[in-house]
Amino acid sequence: MALTKSRKEELVAQYVELLEKSNAVFMTDYTGMSVKRMQELRAAVRKSDGSLVVTKNTLMLLALQEVGMPAPADQLVGQLATGFALDEVPGTAKALTDFFKAEKMISIKFGILDDKILTAEEILALAKLPSLDELRAQILAMIQAPARNVATVVAGSVRQVVNVLDAYAKKDGEGELAENSA
Repeated sequence: MALTKSRKEELVAQYVELLEKSNAVFMTDYTGMSVKRMQELRAAVRKSDGSLVVTKNTLMLLALQEVGMPAPADQLVGQLATGFALDEVPGTAKALTDFFKAEKMISIKFGILDDKILTAEEILALAKLPSLDELRAQILAMIQAPARNVATVVAGSVRQVVNVLDAYAKKDGEGELAENSA
Protein backbone atom coordinates (compact mmCIF):
# COMPACT_ATOMS: atom_id res chain seq x y z
CA MET A 1 0.00 0.00 0.00
CA ALA A 2 1.41 3.36 -1.04
CA LEU A 3 2.02 6.07 1.51
CA THR A 4 0.10 9.29 1.23
CA LYS A 5 1.97 12.55 0.87
CA SER A 6 0.96 13.64 4.38
CA ARG A 7 2.16 10.34 5.88
CA LYS A 8 5.50 10.73 4.09
CA GLU A 9 5.83 14.25 5.51
CA GLU A 10 5.07 12.88 9.01
CA LEU A 11 7.75 10.21 8.63
CA VAL A 12 10.34 12.72 7.41
CA ALA A 13 9.50 14.98 10.37
CA GLN A 14 9.86 11.99 12.74
CA TYR A 15 13.23 11.07 11.21
CA VAL A 16 14.41 14.70 11.42
CA GLU A 17 13.44 14.87 15.10
CA LEU A 18 15.33 11.64 15.87
CA LEU A 19 18.36 12.80 13.87
CA GLU A 20 18.47 16.10 15.75
CA LYS A 21 18.30 14.30 19.13
CA SER A 22 20.92 11.71 18.16
CA ASN A 23 24.63 11.77 18.85
CA ALA A 24 25.16 9.19 16.09
CA VAL A 25 23.15 7.20 13.57
CA PHE A 26 23.71 3.58 12.48
CA MET A 27 22.16 2.07 9.34
CA THR A 28 21.60 -1.68 9.49
CA ASP A 29 20.37 -4.15 6.92
CA TYR A 30 17.78 -6.39 8.53
CA THR A 31 16.85 -8.53 5.51
CA GLY A 32 15.56 -11.91 6.65
CA MET A 33 15.10 -10.99 10.30
CA SER A 34 11.96 -12.26 11.98
CA VAL A 35 9.59 -9.90 13.76
CA LYS A 36 10.45 -11.53 17.10
CA ARG A 37 14.19 -10.98 16.59
CA MET A 38 13.53 -7.37 15.50
CA GLN A 39 11.64 -6.79 18.76
CA GLU A 40 14.59 -8.25 20.69
CA LEU A 41 16.98 -5.95 18.82
CA ARG A 42 14.78 -2.92 19.56
CA ALA A 43 14.77 -3.86 23.25
CA ALA A 44 18.58 -4.19 23.29
CA VAL A 45 18.98 -0.78 21.65
CA ARG A 46 16.43 0.75 24.03
CA LYS A 47 18.46 -0.53 27.01
CA SER A 48 21.43 1.45 25.67
CA ASP A 49 19.30 4.62 25.57
CA GLY A 50 18.91 4.40 21.83
CA SER A 51 16.09 3.88 19.39
CA LEU A 52 15.76 1.56 16.40
CA VAL A 53 13.32 2.46 13.63
CA VAL A 54 12.63 0.72 10.34
CA THR A 55 13.06 3.56 7.88
CA LYS A 56 12.08 4.24 4.30
CA ASN A 57 15.27 4.88 2.37
CA THR A 58 14.11 7.82 0.24
CA LEU A 59 12.47 9.50 3.23
CA MET A 60 15.58 8.99 5.37
CA LEU A 61 17.64 10.53 2.57
CA LEU A 62 15.38 13.60 2.65
CA ALA A 63 15.63 13.81 6.46
CA LEU A 64 19.43 13.53 6.37
CA GLN A 65 19.60 16.31 3.81
CA GLU A 66 17.22 18.45 5.84
CA VAL A 67 19.41 18.31 8.97
CA GLY A 68 22.61 18.77 6.95
CA MET A 69 24.10 15.34 7.59
CA PRO A 70 25.99 13.44 4.90
CA ALA A 71 23.54 11.42 2.88
CA PRO A 72 25.15 8.48 1.03
CA ALA A 73 22.30 7.68 -1.37
CA ASP A 74 24.24 4.75 -2.85
CA GLN A 75 24.23 3.01 0.56
CA LEU A 76 20.58 3.68 1.37
CA VAL A 77 19.34 0.57 -0.41
CA GLY A 78 17.60 -2.57 0.77
CA GLN A 79 15.69 -3.12 3.98
CA LEU A 80 17.21 -0.70 6.46
CA ALA A 81 16.59 -0.08 10.12
CA THR A 82 18.20 2.99 11.63
CA GLY A 83 19.71 2.97 15.10
CA PHE A 84 19.72 6.35 16.82
CA ALA A 85 22.21 6.87 19.69
CA LEU A 86 20.13 9.19 21.88
CA ASP A 87 22.68 9.09 24.72
CA GLU A 88 26.06 7.35 24.64
CA VAL A 89 27.30 6.43 21.18
CA PRO A 90 29.44 3.42 22.21
CA GLY A 91 26.51 1.88 24.11
CA THR A 92 24.20 1.90 21.11
CA ALA A 93 27.00 0.73 18.79
CA LYS A 94 27.74 -2.13 21.21
CA ALA A 95 24.08 -3.15 21.42
CA LEU A 96 23.86 -3.32 17.63
CA THR A 97 27.20 -5.06 17.02
CA ASP A 98 26.63 -7.63 19.78
CA PHE A 99 23.25 -8.48 18.31
CA PHE A 100 24.55 -8.67 14.77
CA LYS A 101 27.40 -11.00 15.75
CA ALA A 102 24.71 -13.55 16.63
CA GLU A 103 22.67 -12.88 13.49
CA LYS A 104 25.00 -13.80 10.63
CA MET A 105 22.69 -12.69 7.80
CA ILE A 106 22.20 -9.21 9.20
CA SER A 107 24.79 -6.47 9.00
CA ILE A 108 25.62 -2.91 9.90
CA LYS A 109 26.06 -0.96 6.67
CA PHE A 110 27.37 2.41 7.86
CA GLY A 111 26.97 5.10 10.47
CA ILE A 112 27.13 8.86 10.81
CA LEU A 113 28.95 10.57 13.67
CA ASP A 114 29.66 14.31 13.73
CA ASP A 115 28.99 14.66 9.99
CA LYS A 116 31.43 11.85 9.23
CA ILE A 117 30.37 8.63 7.58
CA LEU A 118 31.58 5.58 9.53
CA THR A 119 32.32 2.21 8.02
CA ALA A 120 31.16 -1.01 9.67
CA GLU A 121 34.73 -1.56 10.94
CA GLU A 122 34.79 1.89 12.56
CA ILE A 123 31.47 1.15 14.23
CA LEU A 124 32.91 -2.11 15.62
CA ALA A 125 35.86 -0.14 17.03
CA LEU A 126 33.45 2.40 18.50
CA ALA A 127 31.51 -0.40 20.18
CA LYS A 128 34.68 -1.50 21.98
CA LEU A 129 35.08 1.86 23.72
CA PRO A 130 34.15 1.94 27.40
CA SER A 131 30.93 3.62 28.45
CA LEU A 132 30.92 6.98 30.18
CA ASP A 133 30.34 5.31 33.56
CA GLU A 134 33.29 2.96 32.98
CA LEU A 135 35.51 5.92 32.04
CA ARG A 136 34.46 7.77 35.18
CA ALA A 137 35.30 4.71 37.31
CA GLN A 138 38.72 4.41 35.64
CA ILE A 139 39.49 8.10 36.21
CA LEU A 140 38.38 7.86 39.83
CA ALA A 141 40.61 4.83 40.36
CA MET A 142 43.57 6.70 38.84
CA ILE A 143 42.94 9.66 41.15
CA GLN A 144 42.48 7.50 44.23
CA ALA A 145 45.59 5.37 43.70
CA PRO A 146 48.15 8.15 44.40
CA ALA A 147 46.11 9.43 47.36
CA ARG A 148 45.96 5.91 48.78
CA ASN A 149 49.73 5.55 48.33
CA VAL A 150 50.39 8.87 50.10
CA ALA A 151 48.11 7.88 52.96
CA THR A 152 49.90 4.53 53.27
CA VAL A 153 53.33 6.19 53.35
CA VAL A 154 52.22 8.80 55.90
CA ALA A 155 50.56 6.16 58.07
CA GLY A 156 53.69 4.01 57.85
CA SER A 157 55.91 6.94 58.86
CA VAL A 158 53.65 7.82 61.78
CA ARG A 159 53.67 4.19 62.85
CA GLN A 160 57.47 4.17 62.80
CA VAL A 161 57.64 7.35 64.93
CA VAL A 162 55.16 5.87 67.42
CA ASN A 163 57.21 2.65 67.60
CA VAL A 164 60.43 4.62 68.26
CA LEU A 165 58.75 6.72 70.97
CA ASP A 166 57.27 3.59 72.51
CA ALA A 167 60.69 1.93 72.55
CA TYR A 168 62.23 4.98 74.26
CA ALA A 169 59.40 5.06 76.76
CA LYS A 170 59.90 1.40 77.57
CA LYS A 171 63.66 1.89 77.81
CA ASP A 172 63.21 4.86 80.18
CA GLY A 173 60.68 2.88 82.17
CA GLU A 174 63.15 0.02 82.62
CA GLY A 175 65.90 2.51 83.68
CA GLU A 176 63.62 4.04 86.34
CA LEU A 177 62.77 0.59 87.69
CA ALA A 178 66.46 -0.30 87.94
CA GLU A 179 67.22 2.95 89.84
CA ASN A 180 64.30 2.50 92.25
CA SER A 181 65.25 -1.08 93.16
CA ALA A 182 68.86 -0.19 93.92
